[in-house]
Amino acid sequence: MTGSSDTFPELVKEVRRQLVISQKELAHEFGVSFATINRWENGKTTPFKLARAQFDAFCEKMTKQGKLKRLGGKP
Repeated sequence: MTGSSDTFPELVKEVRRQLVISQKELAHEFGVSFATINRWENGKTTPFKLARAQFDAFCEKMTKQGKLKRLGGKP
């Protein structure tokens, strides 16, 4: 789902931009706090493996539903 040239904070921002959702809405989707999403976007923290896997699965699901364009340069 993600390419090596993209950083995780950029990916989170791009996903939110494409889906037109707030940090609070994305936080609700993952069952984390708004502050967690904010820290991810600002590069202050990175998600644990499970949260990252959930993020990637969410992106894949949104892509399959046509709500999200592929990220990281993959076709």
